[in-house]
Amino acid sequence: MVEAPVVTDRVATLPNALSLIRLFGVPLFLWLVLGPHADGWAFLVLMVAGATDWLDGKLARSLGQTSRLGQLLDPTADRLYIVAVVVGFAIRGIIPVWLAVALPVRDIFLFCLVPLLRTRGVTALPVHFLGKAATAALLYAFPLLLLGDGPGGWPELARVLGWACAIWGTALYWWAGILYGYQTVKLLQLPRKQAAPS
Repeated sequence: MVEAPVVTDRVATLPNALSLIRLFGVPLFLWLVLGPHADGWAFLVLMVAGATDWLDGKLARSLGQTSRLGQLLDPTADRLYIVAVVVGFAIRGIIPVWLAVALPVRDIFLFCLVPLLRTRGVTALPVHFLGKAATAALLYAFPLLLLGDGPGGWPELARVLGWACAIWGTALYWWAGILYGYQTVKLLQLPRKQAAPS
């Protein structure tokens, strides 16, 4: 049986630094995509974001640096990247409006669950594998879709692979959101004392 990591109140950790770097990359990415259309640099920012997303979690577990701040920064950075990418790509015409709406609407749905969870003394539901898989698929899709924004054989291949990841990622993203909603409903059916964490 794998032991749950010890969560601390530490702020100055390497995983938290990586999450902050990811957060600072969000406005940089938007400027690169919408300003100079520097797609090569924007692609690099997305790749760094994806790598640090994987690395900060791995380092937090291996170094024993799992922190409450990190548990907040990591998903926040993921959500902001997803919103920044869909807004930037929709404005550029790289993705259709329906996709630019579908992903943020799911996050708004989850945000609306927070007050309900708090009535049972819960601040957030634990992240499960499905949500992580969805985020990973989307983080693969976005750089590929950016590479696919152009003529030629390689962009066409990138576009096909990017759309495959985007469709799967969006479906999993919503499936995970529905499961979070179901978990919230089940939690609300419990008496307050039983639902509150021990």
